[in-house]
Amino acid sequence: MSNRFFITLLIAMAVLIGGFAFTKQKNNPGTGSSTSVQPTNHVKGSGSSDIVLAEYGDFQCPACGQYYPLVKQVYEKYKDQVKIQFRHFPLVQIHKNAFVSSRAAEAASNQDKFWEMHDLLYENQQTWSEANNPNTIFDGYAKQLGLDVTRFQQDMASQATNDKINADIAEGKNLGANSTPTFVINGKKLEENPNNFEAFVQLIDDAIKAKQASPSN
Repeated sequence: MSNRFFITLLIAMAVLIGGFAFTKQKNNPGTGSSTSVQPTNHVKGSGSSDIVLAEYGDFQCPACGQYYPLVKQVYEKYKDQVKIQFRHFPLVQIHKNAFVSSRAAEAASNQDKFWEMHDLLYENQQTWSEANNPNTIFDGYAKQLGLDVTRFQQDMASQATNDKINADIAEGKNLGANSTPTFVINGKKLEENPNNFEAFVQLIDDAIKAKQASPSN
C-alpha cells in the first residue's frame, strides 16, 4: 500500500474520533465548563450563627427527594441562625433528566424564583423524572410561577446556564462529593448524612456551639 493511502486512512480515523468526542460532549452537557465561572450561591436563611449547611443535590435523585422535606424542616427551625444552600450535582450517568432539571432551576433563578422552582421540582419529582421531554412540564412550572416563559426557555438553553451547573459539579467534586445528597457544613463534607430530623438538630447545634467557642468569635 502507498504512503498516500496510509495518510488518508489516518486522517479519516482522526475525523471519526473527533466526531465521536464532539457528539459525546454535546449529548452530555455535564462535561466541559468554563473554569472562570464561579459556583452558584443559592442561599436562604439569615445565618446569624455563621453556619452554612450546603446540599449538593440532584433533582431527579430519589434520595434527594426523600431528604427534601427534612431539609425544609431544618430550615424552618434554624432560618434565623443558619444559611441553607443548594448546589447542583446532577448524576447524569444514571438520571437522564437530572441536568435539564438543574437548568430549569437556574433559568428560574434568573427571574428570582430559584427556591420556588426547586420546591416544585422535588414536590413533583415523579411527574417529570422519566418524561421523554420534561421541558414542556418545566414550561408549565414557569407559567405557574409567573415567569416570562420565553426568557425562561432561552435561559434553559444557554451555555451560561450549563457553565453555572458545571461549576457546582466541579466544586462538589473538589469537596469529595460522589453521590447525592451530599451535605457540607462550613465547607466540610459530612462523611455520613443525618438520617432524621433529630440527627440534623444535633449536628447543627454542635456546629453552632463549636463556632461560638472558637477563639475567633
